[in-house]
Amino acid sequence: MSNSSSIIEFSISKADKESLDRENLKILAEKLEKYAPHDDTFDLNQNGLLIARASNPAEQKTYMLSQPGICIVPQGRKLVSIGEDQFEYGETNMVVYAAEIPIHVSVSKASKNEPYLCFVIPIDPLRLSELTMKAFPNGLPRKDKTKAAYVGDTNPKVVKSAIRLMELIEEQEDADLLVPLVIDEIIIRLLRSPVGPSIAQIGITDSHASKVSKAISWLKENYSKPVKTEDLAKIAGMSVSSFHNHFKAITSVSPLQFQKTLRLHEAKNLMMTKMMDVSTAAYEVGYVSPSQFSREYTRFFGASPAKDTGRIQG
Repeated sequence: MSNSSSIIEFSISKADKESLDRENLKILAEKLEKYAPHDDTFDLNQNGLLIARASNPAEQKTYMLSQPGICIVPQGRKLVSIGEDQFEYGETNMVVYAAEIPIHVSVSKASKNEPYLCFVIPIDPLRLSELTMKAFPNGLPRKDKTKAAYVGDTNPKVVKSAIRLMELIEEQEDADLLVPLVIDEIIIRLLRSPVGPSIAQIGITDSHASKVSKAISWLKENYSKPVKTEDLAKIAGMSVSSFHNHFKAITSVSPLQFQKTLRLHEAKNLMMTKMMDVSTAAYEVGYVSPSQFSREYTRFFGASPAKDTGRIQG
């Protein structure tokens, strides 16, 4: 990866890599499948834990905002695009997302007999901050800028912890008390990994990652409102140049491109699900010119809004 990439690759020790037990991956997949009986995303109602399932590969990419968290795929594979960067991962890799960032995903390997399964373990910034102080009692080592995503070798100890998480949820006894402890264990292992100091920035209140997250939250709630980078920098409590640089490092796009992405996807959603006409959808998400909206929509999605709505109506 280049220095300008929004993705960082990391490795675990050779001994840990060789100790990754395929049988444990199979056990985790079986446990996840029990709680994901069909293709969809399922909320386990336990500390934000999610399971995603798909039985078929999909060429078309789906847009979503990632959440700060850890993704483990014990079965199948997924292709992810962040800005101009792209990576694929499956059972031998795990991914850590540092912030809410716009990503495009597609399942690249799945079947009816062996569906794609993804276990998402969220990272709570406040809890991460508390654990960081325990993992680094003498202070954080020097770190690089926080990036959008960290892709590395699947840690066999994290897989075993994930299995214990699912066992606790299955047994139900004291799960409300024990599940958070196992999540803490997973995050501590993450903090003690080669990218731990960078990941720790997510939870530090005054870090660049935390400040950028404030601006992202504002944009999500106010994407239809006109805004300047200077205004977002004030919300983040940063200088304009510093804010712009760190925002792009973490999300892979500029603040205004981020807003545009939110607007275009919301407009597409309004047209596809509420049968809203092109002009109304454009105005609804903050565009003042339907023609500009159509140009940017076509450039972004590769098809005009009229063509997309025509497919649904036809």
